Amino acid sequence: MAFQLYDSRAQALRDFVPIVPGAVGMYVCGPTVQSSPHIGHLRSALVYDQLRRWLNYSGFDVTLVRNVTDIDDKVLANATSTEEWWALAYRMELEFTAGYRALGIQAPTYEPRATASVQEMHRLIATLIESGHAYPADDGSGDVYFDVRSWPAYGALTRQSIDSMEAAADADPRGKKDPRDFALWKGHKADEPASATWPSPWGDGRPGWHIECSAMASRYLGTNFDIHGGGLDLRFPHHENELAQSTAAGHDFANYWVHNGLVHINGQKMSKSLGNSVYAADLLGAARPIVVRYYLGQAHYRSTIDFHDGALTEAEAALDRIESFLERVGRRLVGTRFAGTGVVEIPEAFADAMNDDLSVPQALAVLHDTIRQGNSWLDGEDLALAASAQGQVLAMTEVLGINPLSPEWSKTQDVSVHAALTALVDQLLERRQQKRASRDFAAADQIRDDLAHAGITIEDTQQGAHWSIDGSQ
Repeated sequence: MAFQLYDSRAQALRDFVPIVPGAVGMYVCGPTVQSSPHIGHLRSALVYDQLRRWLNYSGFDVTLVRNVTDIDDKVLANATSTEEWWALAYRMELEFTAGYRALGIQAPTYEPRATASVQEMHRLIATLIESGHAYPADDGSGDVYFDVRSWPAYGALTRQSIDSMEAAADADPRGKKDPRDFALWKGHKADEPASATWPSPWGDGRPGWHIECSAMASRYLGTNFDIHGGGLDLRFPHHENELAQSTAAGHDFANYWVHNGLVHINGQKMSKSLGNSVYAADLLGAARPIVVRYYLGQAHYRSTIDFHDGALTEAEAALDRIESFLERVGRRLVGTRFAGTGVVEIPEAFADAMNDDLSVPQALAVLHDTIRQGNSWLDGEDLALAASAQGQVLAMTEVLGINPLSPEWSKTQDVSVHAALTALVDQLLERRQQKRASRDFAAADQIRDDLAHAGITIEDTQQGAHWSIDGSQ
């Protein structure tokens, strides 16, 4: 089936047809680097990593642009006397990059900073003024605003009428023709640092938030590109304003608008006021990064996910089933004529799920069904079919970025811990074999039971005893 993607603007599933056959241009709103990344930031970045991986697997050459908003009201507000805004922004950017890398999120093709595209913003603002869709404030502030009532299509993304919208709270309303007009350029204020100021035809100042993404998207992808993505919380006003100013400037802009769902904490919306924020560093410290990736990526991208006590434990158990099967089938096929015969390809049902608006829950169901069938074939010594299941599992987990055998998940600490555990368990298994050989079955059974109490299951085969954690094979 053809790949279908839900377009937020059309509010419908649409067949995905790229502008250039075989190529995809995708712009994703990246972080405003004002403070440390939280679980919502990781979830959003992971969604577009999954989309990118599936497009790549489907044969598309993807150019992914994910920006960094490094100049903004919030960045300036969080700066201190000991850390200037640009130093704070860079430090936070490094934290975001570390979080993305830990989760196996592939680096974007381009990752522009807003401060490096100010000239492009000037050109876009000038075009809007010349076409009658923007105006400099007449109060001497140096602000420039987008005139929402000059553009009849304003509200097209969220299907709102102008009169039903809230006023834009991004600047002093005194210089606005309409309270809903939003700032394209913000004149310099006396209490702001000189380092956060650029010269412009309308006076010294800095860009408004919305104009930044329009300028960076068109700079790196052109005035018409395939996909614009971001969190659902950005749909209004940020993406609505991007669409309005870009199309008013004569750009076709994005053909598909994609929005990922948000993250709740124990059933509540995550917010600073509730004090329930879960930061990336804490999340990644609570479980293996591959487990965090599995957890954050297992729901449909448009759904709201709830982080609760036990969520990571559930994800760990699911990932253990994958790891245990791959370890078990790998051991069993060693030295047989079936080793390496399983073609690494995804099942048709998995492809159908991913082509249906990136339905990862259904794709994961196919993955785990394949594992169950593979274990059944191993139990029945049908090694040819077990090898086939092995290839399919490897292919599916690679597409989802959760292949436990992939080098990116081979962490030094994990390897050393596993090596130490292996040495201890192997010693006990050797002692158990000695007890069985001397017909001291009570002692042999005691070793097996002790290991079972520790969560380690023993499998006796013709090739010897093998062990796995939690018996999840």
